[in-house]
Amino acid sequence: MADLLQNAKDAGFDQAEVYRITSQSQPIRFEANRLKEATRRDTSGAALRVIHDGRLGLSATTDPAAEDKLPARVKELTPFGAEASFELPGPADYPRLQIYDEAIEELTFDAMVQTGQTLIDAVRKTWPELNCSASVSRGVHRQSLINTAGLNVAFPQTSYSVGFGGELVRGDDMLSVWEGFGASRMFTDTDWMIESLVQQLEWARDTADTPIGQVPVIFTPRGVSAALLRPLLGGFNGKSVMTGSSPIGERLGERVIDNRISIFDDPTIDGAIGSRPFDDEGIASRRMALIDRGVASNFLYDLQTAGRMNATSTGAAGRGLSTLPGPGTSVLDVAPGDTPYDDLFLGIKEGIVVERLLGAGQGNEMGGDFKANVSLGYKIEDGKIVGRIKDTMISGNVYDALSKLEAVSDKAEWVYGSLRTPAIRCLGVEVAAAG
Repeated sequence: MADLLQNAKDAGFDQAEVYRITSQSQPIRFEANRLKEATRRDTSGAALRVIHDGRLGLSATTDPAAEDKLPARVKELTPFGAEASFELPGPADYPRLQIYDEAIEELTFDAMVQTGQTLIDAVRKTWPELNCSASVSRGVHRQSLINTAGLNVAFPQTSYSVGFGGELVRGDDMLSVWEGFGASRMFTDTDWMIESLVQQLEWARDTADTPIGQVPVIFTPRGVSAALLRPLLGGFNGKSVMTGSSPIGERLGERVIDNRISIFDDPTIDGAIGSRPFDDEGIASRRMALIDRGVASNFLYDLQTAGRMNATSTGAAGRGLSTLPGPGTSVLDVAPGDTPYDDLFLGIKEGIVVERLLGAGQGNEMGGDFKANVSLGYKIEDGKIVGRIKDTMISGNVYDALSKLEAVSDKAEWVYGSLRTPAIRCLGVEVAAAG
């Protein structure tokens, strides 16, 4: 990296940065109740980003022998690059995080297979007709960054994920259930996954008629992830603020949803997938409120969008090897409320529970709209789940729904390792028959 940076200096660029990643991943996959595939992937590469005559240039390669050609490639591209609105950052103080676990790097193939097969066998003891699939994966990643402003940083990170589920076919009815978790530290407790999957199956044993209209809706943590967060947080992305497409671009400091909702972008949580000591441009990580008790508090900026908006980078830069950085979330942390989960159901004569969606992202998502089919949801009658709903669609606007909030559960759960959120009960969601 030092040689490549020196070559960039010798080429006469005003500023230069070398970004390098190396990763090893080993996923295994089960289908139809048995091991289907086991692979190992090793990738590495380097990217050279420069600023010259006020323009941005980028070139990348995964071929070590071609790295010395990057300065010449970038020199050809830079005159056509976007106008740079920032200076490369120097060194800073970075948080010390626990995001590397040697036990993951040493995890054996046989142990991963046993984990997947144990989960499948356990759930099929009570549901033998379930056609199960599973995935178990481990990864080791290293990211390094060096630039002409004196920055020279790197960090290793491990990842381990387990997911399993299955399909239940009865005549023309097909039910799909799934559970999973991921972390940057090793975990062995998977009993809760089995319990969750069995609970989903039990709730879905019978079917029930869908209540139509605006009825109370409980979004489980997975339902919050599927339906609400993407249209809500799209407005906080620095690019949408910069282009004027964000519905809250002029509302910083104003209440935009119910004051019981607080959402943080927090890449400093130990063990979370997405945590990191610095972002992909070398800006130190910190916990930052996007929404604080219903008030829009911060936008997500990388260096370029921050420069365009006369703001400061919030450490939100993410990138691929061959793409320029852009702002995005890292680990999302939604604050819990004060209502026990079971109490969310109290007082509901007719309503639904949303667990997972199919086809989310329809409608004017940037404006906060959501519209999707419910792939797994349940009907509530007189405060109790009475069966699974089928052929159901939900739609609404996330700002409206979260302004008609009824309750937030008192415990937040991890959803696949990079989101922690409670369940949310609200009105303002239209429930209709699909098709």
